[in-house]
Amino acid sequence: MAKKTWRQLTVWLHVVSSVGWMGQALALFTLLAIGRTTDDGAVRVAATSMAHEIDSLLLAPLANASAFTGFMLAATTAWGFTRHWWVLAKFVITLVQLYAGIFLLSGALRDSVVAARAGDPAPASVALVAGTALMASALAFQAWLSVAKPWGKARTGPKLPTAPTWVFVAAVAAPLADITVGLMLGYPLPALSLIVLIVRLVQRRRELHPVEARLTRAPAL
Repeated sequence: MAKKTWRQLTVWLHVVSSVGWMGQALALFTLLAIGRTTDDGAVRVAATSMAHEIDSLLLAPLANASAFTGFMLAATTAWGFTRHWWVLAKFVITLVQLYAGIFLLSGALRDSVVAARAGDPAPASVALVAGTALMASALAFQAWLSVAKPWGKARTGPKLPTAPTWVFVAAVAAPLADITVGLMLGYPLPALSLIVLIVRLVQRRRELHPVEARLTRAPAL
């Protein structure tokens, strides 16, 4: 019963953080669009500055929590990462979004704040505004994938058992701890989540070896 409860909490945290991530992406789109179209310089600076703050204090931690819990659900249950097309699609989209957020979005938002303060009438580029809308759209598409579960299986292979209870406890506690530490430091730091994920992936790989060995020894029918 405890395992089921903690697994449900992991799913709940994944849903809540994913919805929050999408909501903050829409907030960025709105603020950047205002900053690009307004004729009021003070509003322009305020809108772009707030977009940058939302990205650092809300969007990034929620994105990290959403990605981590999604990866952990794949690594702790029989769904896996590559057994089903919809899970694989979500995995790839999430990796692309994390890369874009870390290496493209954050820097572009900082530049837009500098440009707004320097008096640029359009501090946020069209690509940046469109990128935030695309991020929200991709998250909405991932939500549909989770509900519809389309396209069937991507491949056959050994079906691993559900992880022990402590793994789901760690899946819930790690992102909450990281968010707390990140708010105290003023920037996201998903260190504990990364450690937990690595430990689980190593554990999962060890679980896979005996299952593969049994399948290899099994006589053909």
